[in-house]
Amino acid sequence: MSRHPSVKWAQRSDKLYITIDMPDAQDVKLKLEPEGKLLFSATSGADKVPYELDLDLFDKVDVNESKASVGLRNICYLVKKAEDKWWSRLLKQAGKPPVFLKVDWDKWVDEDEEHEDNKAGNDMDFGDFDLSKLNMGGGEGFDGLDGGAADNDDEDDDDDDSDTEDENVEATVLAAGEPHEMSSTDVEPESKS
Repeated sequence: MSRHPSVKWAQRSDKLYITIDMPDAQDVKLKLEPEGKLLFSATSGADKVPYELDLDLFDKVDVNESKASVGLRNICYLVKKAEDKWWSRLLKQAGKPPVFLKVDWDKWVDEDEEHEDNKAGNDMDFGDFDLSKLNMGGGEGFDGLDGGAADNDDEDDDDDDSDTEDENVEATVLAAGEPHEMSSTDVEPESKS
């Protein structure tokens, strides 16, 4: 007995998008009739499990302008409608659709939003967008906002003019060249030039 594949669909006023999810489909057969009859069969998996689909679409279609593409994970059909109008449903039969038939929300556009979808800006491609160029933190270049000087206490101690008395004593001993005991009275006050 054949199984039904999972089917997703969406529409525009002039076409239908029908996607059949079936990884590794083999022996794919498709028949589309002008009256709106869609027949599909294929096998999938190592066991060559058969899948079949027989749909009566809501209205007539243009067979010559319709296209199919078999991919590794799914089969995509672009079905051209015979008339440019929105259908109230995919199938002729009214009522609850079959459980294997679902709306493809990734491709869905409402009838009143179809023309907005074609306007510039709504179909933005972020394929080559690089967030690292925005200097939003976490990467190099962020320190550049304050002139490149980072607050690093280890490096700044050597240049600090507010040395303690002990540091001044050490500096005097090293400058004298001979190590000897010094008292705080031996330290010369800093000259202010």
